[in-house]
Amino acid sequence: MNTNIVYIGLGSNLEQPYLQIKNAISALDKLSNTKVIKDSGYFKSKPMGPEDQPDYVNAVVEIETSMDAAELLKHCQLIEQQQGRIRLRHWGERTIDLDILLYADTQIKTEVLTVPHPGICQRDFVFMPLLKLNPEIKIPGTGLLSDIVKIVEKPAVEKYKTDYSCQFAGDIGRV
Repeated sequence: MNTNIVYIGLGSNLEQPYLQIKNAISALDKLSNTKVIKDSGYFKSKPMGPEDQPDYVNAVVEIETSMDAAELLKHCQLIEQQQGRIRLRHWGERTIDLDILLYADTQIKTEVLTVPHPGICQRDFVFMPLLKLNPEIKIPGTGLLSDIVKIVEKPAVEKYKTDYSCQFAGDIGRV
């Protein structure tokens, strides 16, 4: 069975965001033919879009899966539903958001999925955790992420302090 390395971005700013992300990563690790390899740790950021909402907690996970991208997207959306995600407004508050950032070294453009994720190089709450996870990550059709993004001296995201790590299964590594 062929497997692919996939990077998924997670974000939450409602109902204990840290725990929402922890639970979503655990749910990803429980998917059939899927294993969470490692996580970026947690990052805190200001909301993108409407400012009348709480700050976000973000993370990126590296997974290995034999699912195709469309099937994985359906599972990500199901995890969002199971954790109470309701889409009220564009870039609005949410219990959990899961985005497929990279799927192996492929480029995908369908009505429901674009990979690499269109905001991967512009959103520091995405590229900073991704670079923490893999400093040599390549964006298909573009190049090394570290060459593409201009890291500002004072980034808008900061490491989120927690009392315990983001480990959910015995074989999940910590960066």
